[in-house]
Amino acid sequence: MHKQIIGVIGSGAMGSGIGQVAAMAGHNVVIYDNNKAALDKAKASLSATLQKLEEKGKISSASDVLHRFIFVDDIHAFATCELIIEAIVEKLEVKRAVFTEVEKVVTDTCILASNTSSLSITSIAAACNIPSRVMGLHFFNPAPLMALVEVIPAIQTDTVLVENAVALMKEWGKLPVLAKDTPGFIVNRVARPFYGEAIRIYEEGIADMATIDWAMTEIGGFKMGPFTLMDYIGHDVNYVVTETVFQSFFFDPRYKPSFSQKRLLEAGWLGRKSGRGFYNYATGMALPEPNKDMELGKKIFYRVLAMLINEAVDAQHLNVATAQDLETAMTKGVNYPKGLLAWCNEWGAKNCLAQLDELYDNYHEDRYRASVLLRKMAAGS
Repeated sequence: MHKQIIGVIGSGAMGSGIGQVAAMAGHNVVIYDNNKAALDKAKASLSATLQKLEEKGKISSASDVLHRFIFVDDIHAFATCELIIEAIVEKLEVKRAVFTEVEKVVTDTCILASNTSSLSITSIAAACNIPSRVMGLHFFNPAPLMALVEVIPAIQTDTVLVENAVALMKEWGKLPVLAKDTPGFIVNRVARPFYGEAIRIYEEGIADMATIDWAMTEIGGFKMGPFTLMDYIGHDVNYVVTETVFQSFFFDPRYKPSFSQKRLLEAGWLGRKSGRGFYNYATGMALPEPNKDMELGKKIFYRVLAMLINEAVDAQHLNVATAQDLETAMTKGVNYPKGLLAWCNEWGAKNCLAQLDELYDNYHEDRYRASVLLRKMAAGS
């Protein structure tokens, strides 16, 4: 059976990870980067990773997989590729420019995909001569370990290509979900309140960061609390996605970024990677202790949960994805303890709505408006 030649633009963690997934699935992979040092680093890193996988018995031969790669700093090496996945900086104008360049060297049947986490696929496709060949394939970090891939057709994308992409992702051992080309797609849209509402609770002085993190992990069952997770992701990534989603949604207050996180970014306190973020990771610094007040913890947890459920229900209402894909995306893309729609049924749509309406009555902010579908669910219609 013919295995397509895969091209990857960008040799950073995401690009290398996607390349690794493709090579381990038996494809020849061309990794392109205009930075020679970055390419050398990617090659050494992939070699070490594959060596470890061989030692653990996960693959039979590291060198066999490594031989499927070529690392290039000349874009013309993409001439024989049949699918190219772009994994570079999250800037629309940069991505559009790169796609325009790539189109000059590939065949007319080569498929072009972007790994963007929140930018418009339609806008990227519009920069191309053949926009029908462009789509979004959003992998999650680290790509070799995370099963989820959001498949996002632009409004111009050929529907046959979408079906083929879904089939290919399954061949690669991934769990593809289909998302509408709206800001943040599924995961980065639905997950926003996990960060935003937690920061809001902190900024209002209801609880400190350690207590909010404790409430979400201990009571909510999340793997990481929001502040720990933002520090882990890095504010240069997490804040920028929030800001992009907010602007792309015509400044809908539900996605409003916070000054607390913006200031961290401005200070260069990016989280774990810089040694300081919401928490201080310097040697000898102990992380703060939470206030384990159960009543306060539940208040925090249910407030954030209501916002998350409302976001998932609204995404379903607006046909961003099917209910099943929404659940898969949140459990496999961000490891939520359960799907938010299932959580809504468990807690009761009435209780969730009551929590949101109480917030809305207190704040009179559009941020807390309940989805019309949640109202219908609560009314049992």
